[in-house]
Amino acid sequence: MKLISWNINGIRAAVNKDAFAWIEDIKPDFLALQEVKADQEQIPAEIYNLPFKEINLNPAKRSGYSGVMSLSNFDTECFKSLFNNDDEGRVLEHRFKNVVLFNIYFPNGQKDDERLNYKMKFYDDFLNYIVNLKNEGKDIIICGDVNTAHKEIDLKNPKANSQRSGFLDIERAWIDKLIKSGFIDTYRFLNPKDIKYSWRTYRFNARANNAGWRIDYFFISDSLKDKLKNAFIMDEIYGSDHCPVGIEIEI
Repeated sequence: MKLISWNINGIRAAVNKDAFAWIEDIKPDFLALQEVKADQEQIPAEIYNLPFKEINLNPAKRSGYSGVMSLSNFDTECFKSLFNNDDEGRVLEHRFKNVVLFNIYFPNGQKDDERLNYKMKFYDDFLNYIVNLKNEGKDIIICGDVNTAHKEIDLKNPKANSQRSGFLDIERAWIDKLIKSGFIDTYRFLNPKDIKYSWRTYRFNARANNAGWRIDYFFISDSLKDKLKNAFIMDEIYGSDHCPVGIEIEI
Protein backbone atom coordinates (compact mmCIF):
# COMPACT_ATOMS: atom_id res chain seq x y z
CA MET A 1 0.00 0.00 0.00
CA LYS A 2 1.40 3.40 -1.02
CA LEU A 3 0.43 6.36 1.16
CA ILE A 4 1.38 9.95 0.33
CA SER A 5 0.95 13.20 2.25
CA TRP A 6 1.27 16.71 0.80
CA ASN A 7 0.75 20.21 2.12
CA ILE A 8 -0.45 21.77 -1.10
CA ASN A 9 -0.77 25.36 0.18
CA GLY A 10 -4.08 25.93 -1.59
CA ILE A 11 -5.89 23.32 -3.66
CA ARG A 12 -7.20 25.80 -6.22
CA ALA A 13 -3.74 27.18 -6.89
CA ALA A 14 -2.34 23.65 -7.08
CA VAL A 15 -4.90 22.62 -9.70
CA ASN A 16 -4.10 25.73 -11.72
CA LYS A 17 -0.44 24.65 -11.70
CA ASP A 18 -1.37 21.11 -12.85
CA ALA A 19 0.29 19.96 -9.65
CA PHE A 20 -1.44 16.55 -9.54
CA ALA A 21 -0.18 15.26 -12.91
CA TRP A 22 2.17 12.82 -11.15
CA ILE A 23 -0.66 10.86 -9.54
CA GLU A 24 -1.39 8.84 -12.68
CA ASP A 25 2.17 7.50 -12.70
CA ILE A 26 2.73 7.06 -8.95
CA LYS A 27 -0.75 5.64 -8.25
CA PRO A 28 -1.01 6.20 -4.49
CA ASP A 29 -3.62 4.24 -2.55
CA PHE A 30 -4.09 7.14 -0.16
CA LEU A 31 -3.36 10.84 -0.58
CA ALA A 32 -3.53 13.18 2.41
CA LEU A 33 -3.64 16.89 1.62
CA GLN A 34 -3.11 19.74 4.07
CA GLU A 35 -3.72 23.48 3.77
CA VAL A 36 -6.48 22.89 1.25
CA LYS A 37 -7.81 26.44 1.90
CA ALA A 38 -11.21 25.75 0.36
CA ASP A 39 -14.78 24.93 1.33
CA GLN A 40 -16.66 22.04 -0.26
CA GLU A 41 -18.14 24.22 -3.00
CA GLN A 42 -14.71 25.67 -3.81
CA ILE A 43 -12.98 22.35 -4.52
CA PRO A 44 -12.07 22.27 -8.23
CA ALA A 45 -13.91 19.69 -10.32
CA GLU A 46 -10.57 18.28 -11.45
CA ILE A 47 -10.05 16.80 -8.00
CA TYR A 48 -13.07 14.54 -8.42
CA ASN A 49 -11.59 13.23 -11.67
CA LEU A 50 -8.52 11.91 -9.91
CA PRO A 51 -8.39 8.09 -9.61
CA PHE A 52 -9.73 7.70 -6.08
CA LYS A 53 -12.95 6.11 -4.85
CA GLU A 54 -13.37 7.99 -1.54
CA ILE A 55 -12.83 11.70 -0.84
CA ASN A 56 -13.22 13.36 2.56
CA LEU A 57 -12.81 17.04 3.39
CA ASN A 58 -12.54 18.89 6.69
CA PRO A 59 -12.48 22.63 5.93
CA ALA A 60 -11.78 25.35 8.46
CA LYS A 61 -14.65 27.58 9.55
CA ARG A 62 -12.51 30.54 8.50
CA SER A 63 -12.66 30.86 4.72
CA GLY A 64 -9.45 30.31 2.78
CA TYR A 65 -7.56 28.91 5.77
CA SER A 66 -6.12 25.54 6.76
CA GLY A 67 -8.28 22.51 5.90
CA VAL A 68 -7.41 18.88 5.17
CA MET A 69 -8.61 16.46 2.49
CA SER A 70 -8.07 12.72 2.14
CA LEU A 71 -8.42 10.75 -1.10
CA SER A 72 -8.30 6.96 -0.93
CA ASN A 73 -8.84 3.84 -2.97
CA PHE A 74 -10.19 1.87 -0.02
CA ASP A 75 -13.16 2.32 2.26
CA THR A 76 -12.64 3.91 5.67
CA GLU A 77 -14.73 5.09 8.55
CA CYS A 78 -13.83 8.77 8.63
CA PHE A 79 -14.07 11.28 11.48
CA LYS A 80 -13.09 14.86 12.09
CA SER A 81 -11.02 15.43 15.21
CA LEU A 82 -12.12 13.43 18.23
CA PHE A 83 -9.53 14.95 20.58
CA ASN A 84 -10.07 18.71 20.23
CA ASN A 85 -12.40 21.41 18.91
CA ASP A 86 -11.45 21.31 15.24
CA ASP A 87 -12.80 24.65 13.99
CA GLU A 88 -9.55 25.12 12.08
CA GLY A 89 -10.05 22.00 9.94
CA ARG A 90 -6.87 20.21 10.95
CA VAL A 91 -7.74 16.53 11.33
CA LEU A 92 -9.21 13.63 9.42
CA GLU A 93 -9.13 10.27 11.20
CA HIS A 94 -9.64 7.14 9.11
CA ARG A 95 -10.33 3.69 10.51
CA PHE A 96 -10.06 0.44 8.55
CA LYS A 97 -9.14 -3.07 9.62
CA ASN A 98 -7.18 -2.53 12.86
CA VAL A 99 -5.60 0.68 11.57
CA VAL A 100 -6.21 4.28 12.63
CA LEU A 101 -4.78 6.60 9.96
CA PHE A 102 -4.51 10.34 10.65
CA ASN A 103 -4.22 13.14 8.10
CA ILE A 104 -3.23 16.19 10.17
CA TYR A 105 -2.17 19.76 9.59
CA PHE A 106 -0.52 20.61 12.90
CA PRO A 107 -0.59 24.26 14.02
CA ASN A 108 2.18 26.73 13.28
CA GLY A 109 3.49 28.55 16.36
CA GLN A 110 5.41 31.37 14.72
CA LYS A 111 2.83 34.16 14.99
CA ASP A 112 3.04 34.76 18.76
CA ASP A 113 3.12 33.07 22.15
CA GLU A 114 -0.63 32.44 22.05
CA ARG A 115 -0.31 30.40 18.88
CA LEU A 116 2.73 28.56 20.22
CA ASN A 117 0.73 27.62 23.31
CA TYR A 118 -2.14 26.49 21.06
CA LYS A 119 0.30 24.36 19.06
CA MET A 120 1.75 22.71 22.16
CA LYS A 121 -1.70 21.97 23.60
CA PHE A 122 -2.71 20.45 20.27
CA TYR A 123 0.44 18.32 20.34
CA ASP A 124 -0.21 17.12 23.88
CA ASP A 125 -3.92 16.42 23.35
CA PHE A 126 -3.12 14.43 20.23
CA LEU A 127 -0.37 12.40 21.87
CA ASN A 128 -2.64 11.48 24.79
CA TYR A 129 -5.30 10.41 22.29
CA ILE A 130 -3.05 8.17 20.20
CA VAL A 131 -1.35 6.61 23.22
CA ASN A 132 -4.80 5.50 24.37
CA LEU A 133 -5.50 4.07 20.92
CA LYS A 134 -2.17 2.27 20.97
CA ASN A 135 -2.95 0.84 24.38
CA GLU A 136 -6.21 -0.49 22.91
CA GLY A 137 -4.13 -2.47 20.42
CA LYS A 138 -4.68 -0.26 17.38
CA ASP A 139 -2.08 0.07 14.61
CA ILE A 140 -1.54 3.78 14.01
CA ILE A 141 -0.30 5.81 11.05
CA ILE A 142 0.11 9.59 11.31
CA CYS A 143 0.85 11.76 8.31
CA GLY A 144 0.91 15.46 7.63
CA ASP A 145 2.66 18.75 8.18
CA VAL A 146 3.92 18.63 11.78
CA ASN A 147 5.43 22.13 11.53
CA THR A 148 8.55 21.12 13.49
CA ALA A 149 11.95 19.86 12.36
CA HIS A 150 13.18 17.24 14.79
CA LYS A 151 16.99 17.17 14.60
CA GLU A 152 19.71 19.42 13.20
CA ILE A 153 19.94 17.14 10.17
CA ASP A 154 16.34 18.10 9.36
CA LEU A 155 16.93 21.74 8.42
CA LYS A 156 19.55 23.70 6.55
CA ASN A 157 20.41 26.28 9.22
CA PRO A 158 19.72 24.82 12.68
CA LYS A 159 21.69 27.34 14.74
CA ALA A 160 20.12 30.35 13.04
CA ASN A 161 16.63 28.91 13.65
CA SER A 162 17.09 27.61 17.20
CA GLN A 163 14.92 30.40 18.67
CA ARG A 164 12.23 30.17 15.99
CA SER A 165 9.03 28.20 16.33
CA GLY A 166 9.46 25.08 14.27
CA PHE A 167 12.82 24.28 15.85
CA LEU A 168 12.33 25.26 19.48
CA ASP A 169 13.54 22.85 22.14
CA ILE A 170 9.99 22.47 23.48
CA GLU A 171 8.67 21.47 20.05
CA ARG A 172 11.52 19.08 19.32
CA ALA A 173 11.07 17.51 22.77
CA TRP A 174 7.49 16.67 21.84
CA ILE A 175 8.70 14.62 18.88
CA ASP A 176 11.13 12.89 21.25
CA LYS A 177 8.18 12.09 23.50
CA LEU A 178 6.14 10.80 20.55
CA ILE A 179 8.94 8.43 19.57
CA LYS A 180 9.48 7.29 23.16
CA SER A 181 5.76 6.50 23.30
CA GLY A 182 6.27 3.81 20.66
CA PHE A 183 6.10 5.64 17.33
CA ILE A 184 8.59 5.62 14.45
CA ASP A 185 9.65 8.49 12.19
CA THR A 186 9.53 6.39 9.04
CA TYR A 187 11.81 8.50 6.85
CA ARG A 188 14.55 8.82 9.44
CA PHE A 189 14.18 5.15 10.42
CA LEU A 190 14.95 4.00 6.88
CA ASN A 191 17.20 6.91 5.90
CA PRO A 192 19.18 7.72 9.06
CA LYS A 193 21.79 9.95 7.41
CA ASP A 194 20.02 11.34 4.36
CA ILE A 195 19.63 15.09 4.12
CA LYS A 196 16.41 15.87 2.34
CA TYR A 197 13.80 18.54 3.01
CA SER A 198 10.04 18.68 2.56
CA TRP A 199 9.53 22.45 2.78
CA ARG A 200 11.36 25.42 1.31
CA THR A 201 10.35 29.05 1.37
CA TYR A 202 9.43 30.63 -1.95
CA ARG A 203 11.94 33.38 -1.13
CA PHE A 204 15.73 33.58 -1.45
CA ASN A 205 15.88 31.00 -4.25
CA ALA A 206 15.62 28.40 -1.48
CA ARG A 207 14.60 25.45 -3.63
CA ALA A 208 17.48 25.89 -6.06
CA ASN A 209 19.85 26.22 -3.10
CA ASN A 210 18.27 23.25 -1.31
CA ALA A 211 17.73 25.37 1.80
CA GLY A 212 14.79 23.88 3.61
CA TRP A 213 13.25 22.01 6.53
CA ARG A 214 11.91 18.46 6.94
CA ILE A 215 8.62 19.17 8.70
CA ASP A 216 6.28 16.75 6.87
CA TYR A 217 6.21 13.23 8.28
CA PHE A 218 4.82 9.75 8.38
CA PHE A 219 4.92 8.26 11.87
CA ILE A 220 3.78 4.69 12.52
CA SER A 221 3.24 2.75 15.73
CA ASP A 222 6.01 0.24 16.40
CA SER A 223 3.48 -2.55 15.83
CA LEU A 224 3.78 -1.77 12.09
CA LYS A 225 7.59 -1.58 11.95
CA ASP A 226 8.07 -4.92 10.20
CA LYS A 227 5.47 -3.99 7.59
CA LEU A 228 7.21 -0.76 6.55
CA LYS A 229 8.91 -1.20 3.15
CA ASN A 230 9.87 2.31 2.03
CA ALA A 231 9.78 5.97 3.07
CA PHE A 232 10.50 8.82 0.70
CA ILE A 233 10.37 12.56 -0.02
CA MET A 234 9.30 13.50 -3.54
CA ASP A 235 11.31 16.68 -3.95
CA GLU A 236 11.05 16.46 -7.70
CA ILE A 237 7.36 17.43 -7.46
CA TYR A 238 6.44 21.11 -7.75
CA GLY A 239 3.20 22.99 -7.15
CA SER A 240 3.62 23.96 -3.48
CA ASP A 241 6.31 25.19 -1.12
CA HIS A 242 6.11 21.66 0.36
CA CYS A 243 7.00 18.36 -1.33
CA PRO A 244 4.93 15.21 -1.09
CA VAL A 245 6.22 12.62 1.39
CA GLY A 246 5.21 8.99 1.51
CA ILE A 247 5.59 5.42 2.64
CA GLU A 248 5.01 1.95 1.28
CA ILE A 249 3.63 -0.40 3.88
CA GLU A 250 1.95 -3.82 3.94
CA ILE A 251 -1.51 -3.64 5.49
